[in-house]
Amino acid sequence: MRTGLLTDGGYPYATGESRLWCDRLVRGLEQHEFDVYALSRSAHQEAAGRVELPPQVRQVRTAPLWTEPVAGRPYGRRDRRRFAGHFGELAAAVCGGGPDFAAGLYGLAELTRERGGLHTALRSETALRVLESACRAPGVNRTVQAAGVPDHLAFADLVERALRPLSLDWYTEDALGAVDLCHATAGGTAALPGLLAKRFFGVPLLVTEYGVQLRSHFLAGGDRSAPVRALLAAFHRALAAEVYGQAAVITPGNTHARRWQEKCGADPARLRTVYPGMEAARFASVGEGPDAGDPATLVWVGRIEPAKDLISLLHAFAEVRREEPGAVLRIVGAPAEGPDGAAYLAHCRALAAQLFPDEAVGAHAVGSNPVAFDEIGGPETPELADAYAGGAVVVLSSVVEGFPVSLVEAMFCGRATVSTDVGAVVEVIGGTGLVVPPRNPRALADACLALLRDPARRERLGAAARARALELFTVEQNLAAFHGIYLDLISHCPVRRAPEHDTGEPRPFSYPAESHVPGNWTAGGAAHTPSWAEPWPGVGARSGADAGANAGAQPGAVQAGAVPVSRAAGAAAARGEGSR
Repeated sequence: MRTGLLTDGGYPYATGESRLWCDRLVRGLEQHEFDVYALSRSAHQEAAGRVELPPQVRQVRTAPLWTEPVAGRPYGRRDRRRFAGHFGELAAAVCGGGPDFAAGLYGLAELTRERGGLHTALRSETALRVLESACRAPGVNRTVQAAGVPDHLAFADLVERALRPLSLDWYTEDALGAVDLCHATAGGTAALPGLLAKRFFGVPLLVTEYGVQLRSHFLAGGDRSAPVRALLAAFHRALAAEVYGQAAVITPGNTHARRWQEKCGADPARLRTVYPGMEAARFASVGEGPDAGDPATLVWVGRIEPAKDLISLLHAFAEVRREEPGAVLRIVGAPAEGPDGAAYLAHCRALAAQLFPDEAVGAHAVGSNPVAFDEIGGPETPELADAYAGGAVVVLSSVVEGFPVSLVEAMFCGRATVSTDVGAVVEVIGGTGLVVPPRNPRALADACLALLRDPARRERLGAAARARALELFTVEQNLAAFHGIYLDLISHCPVRRAPEHDTGEPRPFSYPAESHVPGNWTAGGAAHTPSWAEPWPGVGARSGADAGANAGAQPGAVQAGAVPVSRAAGAAAARGEGSR
């Protein structure tokens, strides 16, 4: 089958959060073909280049979201009225929580597909007047009502960037119209091409979220004004609800993400948790080796930033040192990008020097600090596995966490862990480690002391943790899960490609297995729908009543909550032809 992989700020670029698991997915499912449609986020990302692509990647099409697009031709009077109507529906839904967000979104998409020029229209005086009118409507939130012209300009600019995928040339029969399935690697902007592919061609949409985009937008307020933050949050909430409503299957990476999706309107029947796949082989030498690490050493591994709360960890380690003077703490990681990350690392170093002055065993010995800061690739930790091999207990002190990657790596290494109860930590640990409340140095210190003083308990927890990680968090289980989901989706949305795209090769699921059984297996008795033909939630065929109700619909329009029985039928309807 042919899959359109939709990415935002990641694969196939060498930098980005989703590049690793996307690369493993594409390489692991070598029996499938992939077309990659990527949105890039910065000039630095494009300058860093791309990863080496396997042969099953047929084509790569990219679009930058960080550049200024070429200004389109201004709309004429009729198109300006169409734009004002559709953008008015979208703005009214964002400002007042109305139900017309989808109508406005798809109306803008159809206008852009026919005429282009959305970039110019969203930054026009017409757009500002429409937005101002929506913000002043009765019943609108007071924060939104307080928005001024600078707020309207800022929000219009942000919306233009978020809706920029609507202006791309990806929505043709030989692009997204030719794929069998769209797999969005994130919600929000990354899933917009998938929404339009379903709208225009009936392509089923699969959405994977390992970090909830809506939550990220809520946390990333920056220095924007309160009205702009409120408008932007409402826009992304409405977009998330539409993505979740149109997706045939949604695959959160953990229960924490799943709860966010359900609160945003995702149907629980369409949710399937698929844990991220991680390479266990690189940690096998540590996990299967006889060395259990230095029994007096605590290890922390990760990106150094305020969300990891190393300040609480250092204060907790001060309590540990009072009880166990020989204890050592190794902090392994690089600061987060930007000046804030470097400043936080400097602050942590200064606090460590203040809490733990250099100590010497004698009058003529050189003093040393019990807290060491290292980076992967340095002389002390040439490889990531070496960081975990150096200690007997691995600590996670975060106050904000999604899926705790460093915790799973420690589990692969067979190490006992002490973690704070944030994000998906409890779900990942599953009883194989100690969990304490966040921002509680005393509780963190007590848990560390309990494991440092009990080697047998450390060994039991480490063995259980490794067994759990090998069962749930490997690349193999991740690939098996997505392979099954791909086949499930395509089996309920059979594809009959147009003759010009037919290569003559056999196509899986083009015909049901029963069609190869000799004889008339449908004869006799009343008409019966076999179990394999039962509608899939959100993508099944319409009933006769629904078909009759929609008989007067515009050709090519896909009715809400329904997808044509076959992709070719949907394409034929879009051309005004009958299905074959």
